[in-house]
Amino acid sequence: MPTLLIRPSSADDLPALTAIYGWHVRHGTGTFEIDPPSLADMAARRDDVLAKGLPYLVLEEAGAVCGYAYANQFRPRPAYRFCLEDSVYLAADKAGRGYGRLLLTELLARCEAAGARQMLAVIGDSRNVGSIGVHRALGFAHAGTIEAAGWKFDRWLDVVIMQRRLGPGADTAPA
Repeated sequence: MPTLLIRPSSADDLPALTAIYGWHVRHGTGTFEIDPPSLADMAARRDDVLAKGLPYLVLEEAGAVCGYAYANQFRPRPAYRFCLEDSVYLAADKAGRGYGRLLLTELLARCEAAGARQMLAVIGDSRNVGSIGVHRALGFAHAGTIEAAGWKFDRWLDVVIMQRRLGPGADTAPA
């Protein structure tokens, strides 16, 4: 088993994060972006997440960044502040090894510890069985499908929404 480490991201990780995400933009349907964001764009996105006090994690294998995960507010309005959306991306050659599950498990734990009550997965492409399966295995339930929400690679893509409660969920008022 290779040496794996999940840790908070740093600015030094941005080139690796940009490369990983850029691959998914160019080749995948998990994101509906068409053009890969620049390093500066990725830095601004990461800064936004961190400014909200939310986790932005990386996974290292043998000292090299091979994946990342972060949570962001589902919507910007204050009433949504306890409902987050997860994002998990792996280097193309690391899929199918359980790395996404490791990252998402740690992300969920950190978000729950921070007081979040709901986590949503807004999954691009209803054919994205890997992401749907990882979320299902970690307790997410199907909350809905938005059909033909995006157009990429000359085809219509659905959006699958999955949801998982964190901590007491909606059983009690937040602190």
